[in-house]
Amino acid sequence: MIGTSSVSQINATDTDAPADGFDAYAIQQKWQARWAEADPFRAGGEEDTRPRKYVLGMFPYPSGDLHMGHAENYAYVDVVARFWRHRGYNVLNPIGWDSFGLPAENAAIKGGAGSDPREWTYRNIDQHKKSFREFGSSYDWSRVLHTSDPEYYRWNQWLFQRLYERDLAYRKDSPVNWCPNDQTVLANEQVVDGHCERCGAEVVKKKLTQWYFKITDYADRLLDDLNQLEGFWPSKVIRMQRNWIGRSVGADIDFEIEGRAEKVTVFSTRPDTLHGATFMVVAPDSDLAAELAAGSTAEVRMRFQDYLDQVQRQSDIERQSTDRPKTGVFLDRFAVNPVNGERLPIWAADYVLADYGHGAVMAVPAHDQRDLDFARAFDLPVRTVVDTTAPVTGAIPVIETDEDGVPILPEDESLEEIDPARTGIALTGDGRMINSGTLDGLSKRHAITRVIEQLEAAGTGRAAKSYRLRDWLISRQRFWGTPIPMIHTQDGRIVPVPDEQLPLRLPDATGLDLKPKGTSPLGGATEWMQTTDPETGEPALRDADTMDTFVDSSWYFLRFLAANDPTQAFPSSEADRWAPVDSYIGGVEHAILHLLYARFITKVLYDMGLIDFTEPFSSLINQGMVLLDGSKMSKSKGNLVEFASSMMDPGADVVRTAIAFAGPVEDDINWEDVSTTGAQKFLARAWRVAKDVTSDPDVLWKTGDPALRRVTHRLLADAPSLVEQTKFNVVVARLMELVNATRKVIDSGAGPADAAVREAAEATAMILDLFAPHTAEEMWEVLGYDGFVGLVAWRSPDPLLLVEESVTAVVQIDGKVRGTLTVSAKISADELEALARADEKVRRSLGDREIARAVVRAPKVVSFTTA
Repeated sequence: MIGTSSVSQINATDTDAPADGFDAYAIQQKWQARWAEADPFRAGGEEDTRPRKYVLGMFPYPSGDLHMGHAENYAYVDVVARFWRHRGYNVLNPIGWDSFGLPAENAAIKGGAGSDPREWTYRNIDQHKKSFREFGSSYDWSRVLHTSDPEYYRWNQWLFQRLYERDLAYRKDSPVNWCPNDQTVLANEQVVDGHCERCGAEVVKKKLTQWYFKITDYADRLLDDLNQLEGFWPSKVIRMQRNWIGRSVGADIDFEIEGRAEKVTVFSTRPDTLHGATFMVVAPDSDLAAELAAGSTAEVRMRFQDYLDQVQRQSDIERQSTDRPKTGVFLDRFAVNPVNGERLPIWAADYVLADYGHGAVMAVPAHDQRDLDFARAFDLPVRTVVDTTAPVTGAIPVIETDEDGVPILPEDESLEEIDPARTGIALTGDGRMINSGTLDGLSKRHAITRVIEQLEAAGTGRAAKSYRLRDWLISRQRFWGTPIPMIHTQDGRIVPVPDEQLPLRLPDATGLDLKPKGTSPLGGATEWMQTTDPETGEPALRDADTMDTFVDSSWYFLRFLAANDPTQAFPSSEADRWAPVDSYIGGVEHAILHLLYARFITKVLYDMGLIDFTEPFSSLINQGMVLLDGSKMSKSKGNLVEFASSMMDPGADVVRTAIAFAGPVEDDINWEDVSTTGAQKFLARAWRVAKDVTSDPDVLWKTGDPALRRVTHRLLADAPSLVEQTKFNVVVARLMELVNATRKVIDSGAGPADAAVREAAEATAMILDLFAPHTAEEMWEVLGYDGFVGLVAWRSPDPLLLVEESVTAVVQIDGKVRGTLTVSAKISADELEALARADEKVRRSLGDREIARAVVRAPKVVSFTTA
């Protein structure tokens, strides 16, 4: 890895202490003051004709001060933003705070009676702002937003109303993930290994009435539009999104239930195996299971309730685990198989989830491992209907039938050897249908098509799709969030708060009991809860829940386009100018939750005609984690390097450079391995090069040392593609090489007056601005220039200086290197072969052997093969 080897190189070659006069902290303060006064990084307005780039880092949550994990992300954001400014773009690089959420509320609870989440939140935001300025981040400070400001969450409420109007926001009773510690519901994505991702408490199931966004209406588009992002988003993230959406294609099959008027619909990806169904399984926490149990005997009802209590203490992930013993309760009820009329016993079992498909599955134990495990545990029949030993290519075999048309299948001992009932291993592969009536002999693909046709003709089924993705649960039973703008009337209606009454502001927290207790603290704000029905004027109640904070972050990139506009969420004209985001930078931990929700809301806004694009982030950069003591830096874990103290010693530029140099962007960084000492020495050395330059700014560069000029121009030529490939560590390593080459010329006979020294120092300052902007600005001023180096156009390399005058050619004999030649970069293949044959070392290596074949790739390689 370049970062590691180069650190060793720099530490070995630059043993001097930082140069006299190089005071990193003083330089930092000087240029921050100048930037604050001039505001040079504000994005240009409509009159600015430069091409535009929207660069955005995932915005921070203000939980105390920043640490080095945050520093990494925002250092990379600033590299990209500064690079595109140098390349002549009008760059929008805003900053804001994702400032609603549990940490602020829990801090207020810890603070005791009278504490307000606002105080904790905005105090931390002030510290963050100070830290970002000290870090040298080139933000457009005119567009700052906080999601906990009424001026922001008013538009969350406006967005909710628009989704409600489009039947994309609804309320229903359902089992939800419940965190007993935080006393709030969690979306499926917020449950990690059965535990609350925030506090770590074990999650349980609880039935509540909640608000949802109908993201499943967009499942196909969310899945198919990922094709647009191939090559622009990390493949890992695209794969995670595809898996989470989890589209399955199959059939909905209608089963009659004895003693029940309404049929039960089951989704299956393998309707071809319908003849192999030997029982049905329903989710124990589904309404269907409760209804079926209620219609059974008292003994069944009691066993079912005991089992349900047990299941509700388990997470979905635990229930889906394949290595758990199968459990269940027979409900003493029967379904009827629509293709053969067989009675199928109905069981409630925890391996079926209430929100998968329709909450019920047809169990085909011979061809599904979980069904087979369950069948073996409860001694249920297993019927093989796919002969996986039969070839699936070629002509369909002729199947003899008896006088009634029933297929007569030959005895096949190989099937006995793999019988799932005996082996315990389900047959999931392809093959030919058996024991399936008119489907016998068909391959899986043809059998699926045929059985769907039969089901549709009989009115007992149809082709269908199902998804792993569930609707987005947005209700939260906590105070510090966006109030849901709905009103509950006396006659049972639920109506929106009129737009003209938005924002519906949170009440003062003073006097409220914010401690988690299963219902929203807003319910205790008696005066705030009281309102009137906008249609009748009668007394009514507000909704006491608040919105999931992922609503805040699902569209914030658009609010930055007009952060101070009180009249609209964002102007479509500004979205046309700036959006979608060109470079979005943040951690891979948001690969599912935030990114999926932002993609969903973007598509809704597109359908509303407010934007003309369907994906919010054109390019995504995921940085690795910064580790300390073997785990991710975290305030809650106490393993972190504080940001504020590091800004003074060793200073912002040293931290930024050390992070950029530590390794590839996507790799994790062990902070113990990051060399701030090496970075500090390098910056001092670069600054000293600028100080040593004695030539005037208008000196003719072409009169300078040609070797140094070639090093400078190669870096000017190579750095843009390296930055666009996020190879920041390579750019820093190349800068170090340039500084070393410049120092050698300064210390040689030509000295600091050499024109190439000035050219190299100026190029160093311009490129160093990406990583160490304070030092770069100081170098630029020392070199005699006014203005900011951060706004200087990228120098164009001289093509003539990019041509290599000579190269080293390798000569191989029978695959082994036997010599090297220094030759012209323009040498022909024939000339190179002749030189290789004539080389004394090569001749000695050949000895008496004759060359049977020569492969020449001028000017780098000659390969001889001997007879």
